[in-house]
Amino acid sequence: MQSCNHRSLSAKCPVWLAFLLPIVLGIAIKDLGTKTCWAQDIGTYDRSGHAKQSRSVTYAQHGMAATSDLRATQAAVEILRAGGSAVDAAIAANAVLGVVEPMSCGIGGDLFAICWSPNDKQLIGLNASGRAPNLATIEEFQRRGLNEIPTYGALAWSVPGCVAGWQDLHAKYGRLRWSDLFQPAIRLAEEGFPVSPIIGGYWRASEARLSETPEAADTFLVNGKAPREGDIFRNPRLAATYQRIASLGAQDFYHGETAVEIDRYSRSREDGLLRLSDLQQHTNQWVAPVSTRYRGYDVWELPPNGQGITALQMLNILEPYDIKKMGWGSTQYAHLFVESKKLAFADRAKFYADMDMAEVPLKELVSKKYADQRRQLFDPNVALKDVPAGDPKLVHGDTIYLCVVDDQRNCCSLIQSNYHGFGSQLVAGNLGFAIQNRGALFSLDRQHLNRLEPGKRPFHTIIPAMVTEHGKPVFVFGVMGGDMQPQGHVQVLVNWIDFGMNIQMAGDAARIRHEGSATPTGLAAEPEGGKVFFESGIPPGTKDELEKMGHHFGRGGSYGGYQGILIDWDRGILHGATEARKDGAALGY
Repeated sequence: MQSCNHRSLSAKCPVWLAFLLPIVLGIAIKDLGTKTCWAQDIGTYDRSGHAKQSRSVTYAQHGMAATSDLRATQAAVEILRAGGSAVDAAIAANAVLGVVEPMSCGIGGDLFAICWSPNDKQLIGLNASGRAPNLATIEEFQRRGLNEIPTYGALAWSVPGCVAGWQDLHAKYGRLRWSDLFQPAIRLAEEGFPVSPIIGGYWRASEARLSETPEAADTFLVNGKAPREGDIFRNPRLAATYQRIASLGAQDFYHGETAVEIDRYSRSREDGLLRLSDLQQHTNQWVAPVSTRYRGYDVWELPPNGQGITALQMLNILEPYDIKKMGWGSTQYAHLFVESKKLAFADRAKFYADMDMAEVPLKELVSKKYADQRRQLFDPNVALKDVPAGDPKLVHGDTIYLCVVDDQRNCCSLIQSNYHGFGSQLVAGNLGFAIQNRGALFSLDRQHLNRLEPGKRPFHTIIPAMVTEHGKPVFVFGVMGGDMQPQGHVQVLVNWIDFGMNIQMAGDAARIRHEGSATPTGLAAEPEGGKVFFESGIPPGTKDELEKMGHHFGRGGSYGGYQGILIDWDRGILHGATEARKDGAALGY
C-alpha cells in the first residue's frame, strides 16, 4: 500500500508538504438553485512542524463502514456485528441517511453500487436509476411552451430506483433478514434525532421552497421553519413507509400503497406525468464496471448513463506526466488537472446517455489511444477556451456516498441521491420523503444522445468507485457532489497514489474545482473556458500563475464529500477515512 505516515511526511513528501497550510474543509450549503456556501479552514501543522489532518485514519480488523453521518455508520456497524454482510450494512446505513439527511438522499431517489465478493472474485455494478414516465415526451414539453425541463416540480420526476436497488442488492449479497435492516432507521424516524451541524445548514437553504407545498412543509418543516442544528426532528410518516417496505419489500413501493399514493399525488398536480404503470414497469440492471489502469492500479467506475468514466478519461490524460515531480498544489499540476477535466467533460456533454437507448462509444472513450489523441489539445502554458467536443452542463447535486467492507472482505461502494437538495422539493402525500428531480438532466434537443424519451434513463452524476490490485479490491471509495464527483475521485487518487498521502489526508487535502463554460441550455456563458475554484489550502501563488495563463476564478463553490476504506490484505487490517466537509465517521470493529 502506498501511504504516508504523518510523522514521516517531511522525509517522504517534501515537495507537496509545504503547500498543505492550511487544508480547507469547504462545506457547501446549497439547495442548488442558490450559490450560498460557507467554509471552515483547519491548519495542518502543529507547533513542532508536523503535518496534521482533520482526524486520524480509523483502523479495524473485522469490518468497517464509512458514511456522512455518525448514526448511519453506527447502524452499519451494528448490522456487521450481528453477522450481516457489507450489503446488509450498506442498506441499513442508507435507510438511516434517508432519515437524518433527507435533502441529500432517500427512497425518492436513485442508487448505484459496485460490489465485490470473495466467492465470485469479480466486481459487479448495479444501475438502480429510474426512467422517464411514459407521458414525458418532447412534444408534451413543447405543448407546455418549455425549451428545457424545469429544475423543480413534478415535470422533473423520473421513477425512483432506490428501493428496488436495495432489494436487488440484498437478494444477491444479503445475509440477514430484509426486515432487520430497517429497524435502526425506523427507530430514528419515530423517536427523533438531533439535527447535525452541516445538515442543519442544508435544511435552511431549502426552507423557502419546502414551504410552497403543504405536503413538503408538513413533512420537513416545524412551525414553518427548517429544524436548526441540535433540534430534535421526527418523521413518523417516513417511519410508516419504511415499516411497509420492511414488511412487504419493494413490492410496496412499486405496486402497493406507496405506489398508489405517488400516483394519486401526481394526478392531482397539473405538472404530474408519473403514473402507477411507470412504477410497476421499473427494473434495475446489473452492469459490468469499466476500468482503466493508473500506475499499477485498476480504477473501476460504472458505464453511462452515469458520469463515472469521466474520472477514467481524466486519469488516462494525466498518466504520462510526472505528477509527483510537479508537486501537490503546484501551478503545473493544477493547470494539467483543470485542462484534463475540460477535455473529459466536453465528451461527457456530448456522448454520455442511457446505453440501452443511445449509441455511446464506451470503449473508445476510456481507451489510452483516445487519451493520447485528446492530450494533443493540451497547452502547458495557456488555458483552453474552446473545448471541441460539446457544451458541458453545469450540474450541482445533493448526494450521499457510503462504503462498507465486512469480515469476509465483501465490499460495497454505494451512492444514492435525490439530485438537488430535497430533489423536486415535492413530497407525495403523507409518505415522508421527497421525490428526486433527476429528470431535469434530460435534454429537449432531439439531436442529443441524452434527449428525453419515455422509458429512458437520464444522464446521472452519482458514481461509486473501487480500486483493485492483482484482481483484489484495495480501496473502496467515492466523492459525492454533482460535477465535483469525478474531479474529486481523480484528486483523491492522485493524492494517494502520486503524492503518497494516507487515505484520510488524501480526502482532507484542499481541492480544485472547475465549472464548465456552458449553461444547462447549452448557451455559452462568460467567461469563456469556465471558472476555477480553489479551497484556501491551495498556495496563493498557484492562483496568481494560473490567472496569467488565462484561467478565470470564481468564489465559493462546493467541493464534495469523501468516504474511503483501504484493505491491507497483508496485515488483515482495514483503514477508514471520512472528511470533515461532512458530519460523517468511519467506524469498525
